[in-house]
Amino acid sequence: MANTRSAEKNIRKTKARTLRNQSTKSRVRTIRKRVLTAIEKGDIKTAEVELSAFASAADKAAKTNVIHKNAANRLKSRLSLQISAKAKAATAVAAK
Repeated sequence: MANTRSAEKNIRKTKARTLRNQSTKSRVRTIRKRVLTAIEKGDIKTAEVELSAFASAADKAAKTNVIHKNAANRLKSRLSLQISAKAKAATAVAAK
């Protein structure tokens, strides 16, 4: 229990920040799932569009320290590698 007015205010601020951070993390996870779904379906065009949206959301989350900058970069890199691998496999199959 808070003993001072400033401690009570800090509790309110923490709740607001936590809610905002959870919302941002949820948005990043949702967009990431959309990219992964598009990759699984083999829809490269949609995956690239969703990757662009994911990169933007991840960078915004990293800018506000919701997620670490390196974590955002790692996630973007892994998704782009998966998309390029899927595209390469699709062109190999189409070439045969």
